[in-house]
Amino acid sequence: MSQHPSGIHHLAFMAGDIKKHIDFFSQVMGCPLVALFDMHGVPGGLHAFLRMNDHSYFSIVQLPRVDEIPIELGVTHAGNGAGVSAPGTLQHLAFRADTEADLIALRDRIRSHGVNVIGPIDHGMCKSIYFAGPDQMTLEVATPGKLMDPAHWIDPAVLAKAGISDVEAERFKAPGAYSGPSPVPQPSFDATKPHMAYPPKAYEQMLATPDEVIMAAGSFTDPPVP
Repeated sequence: MSQHPSGIHHLAFMAGDIKKHIDFFSQVMGCPLVALFDMHGVPGGLHAFLRMNDHSYFSIVQLPRVDEIPIELGVTHAGNGAGVSAPGTLQHLAFRADTEADLIALRDRIRSHGVNVIGPIDHGMCKSIYFAGPDQMTLEVATPGKLMDPAHWIDPAVLAKAGISDVEAERFKAPGAYSGPSPVPQPSFDATKPHMAYPPKAYEQMLATPDEVIMAAGSFTDPPVP
């Protein structure tokens, strides 16, 4: 039984105009639209899924008045792979291509839609192409290169720049397994831990609600079209 994520199920991006995003990621990127429905439990929300493979999807969310929120390069968006954005935001997204031939084929597909693409560039552990998506997305497609052996790809000088000690580095390279009981009860609220942004009273109530009650109240299992 794995105790770490096995991959990406879906990546969810906000859209001011969900149709524009669906058009880009289906036509330019070649990902077929497989789901579009009212977002579960979110009034006014629309939720789309485009297939990358049987295990991974690209997801788009549209919520009311999102199109009125300004995009600010250097704050909300990086704008390119070397640009800055606020902590916690996505600096760039790299899709996977299985082979170098697939990478070139995808580059050609993207360019055929009038979208400029830089690359490929060889980084050793991958070869990458770079381009932009709707709403100032910074996008990349990468194909695997040399296997990332930590002995060669973890730079001691950069560990020091990041404030990571040798002891911490060993721990980060080999995360310990959890061997305690299951299920683990909901921890008490600790302000030093990461938390989702909900109204405090509602969040406290959610944390106090048993998992099985949350599951029963919040689940939507039927597709929108019978």
